[in-house]
Amino acid sequence: MSIDNLLPITELPDMPIIMADGCRLSARVWMPADAEINPVPAILEFLPYRKRDGTTARDCLTHPYFAKRGYACIRVDMRGNGDSQGIMEDEYTQQELDDAVHTIAWLASQPWCSGTVGMMGISWGGFNSLQVAALNPPPLKAVITLCSTVDRYADDIHYKGGCLLNENFGWGSTMWSYSSRAPDPALVGDAWREMWLDRLKAEPFLPIRWLTHQNRDSYWQHGSICENYNAITAAVLAVGGWGDAYKNAVPALVENISSPVRGLTGPWVHKYPHFAVPEPRIGFLQEALRWLSLIHISEPTRRYAISYAVFCLKK
Repeated sequence: MSIDNLLPITELPDMPIIMADGCRLSARVWMPADAEINPVPAILEFLPYRKRDGTTARDCLTHPYFAKRGYACIRVDMRGNGDSQGIMEDEYTQQELDDAVHTIAWLASQPWCSGTVGMMGISWGGFNSLQVAALNPPPLKAVITLCSTVDRYADDIHYKGGCLLNENFGWGSTMWSYSSRAPDPALVGDAWREMWLDRLKAEPFLPIRWLTHQNRDSYWQHGSICENYNAITAAVLAVGGWGDAYKNAVPALVENISSPVRGLTGPWVHKYPHFAVPEPRIGFLQEALRWLSLIHISEPTRRYAISYAVFCLKK
């Protein structure tokens, strides 16, 4: 699509999505202005990192690009974070995944959605994109996972080779500070203070929980895609960086997933590769757009594996 043919878009700062138990999740949305008349596929990014302030800069670099090219982009604050109600008890809980599945079904049923959904995310959003794909919600056709893992115990920030990592405490502390912040009164109104106090009272310090699971037990097996690669039937684009701690997921996914899969690795750190360092960067949004075209195909048959090694060395 040329720049002359880009679609005008509508942005909504707070679209409510109600879960099965009545919990209200808050979503920021970009979509073509005429989507109610000409429905489009939806792309979901499902995170705890506060769409209102935490990821707003990168969201504005990413989601409008897809919306102008015929997609509805839905950036959801997970339960207990940002401007969404409820409590977050841990990372990658069954509640989190159930909420994502419910959200996908809700998106597919909206009059502005064509009925098909993709899921995209980096780090936490890359993890749960794979985890949700393994649950196979029918509308989910394609996934883009960046800087993620297939094994929560052996290849995350908790343990390596059975040894405790310092990042177990460091990241747990960071997450504590993220999740304990108040919702935005401009979006949630007078309820913000009660929501915030409820959040603070229930806020878990996750490193304590992680330290009680020092072996690869059922706690870590939950959400580890390597337990059953064949559970994933959606098309998967896996992206990683040589400068990132999560280097192993891309080859593992390409080798083991039986659904259409493409692996893309470059020199980058833990960032989206259209604004990552070190350079050279790539046109990640263009790569993602090509992959998301699989949403329109009922049974795609393509399988890819690609590395940017030669390109980067030449640069």
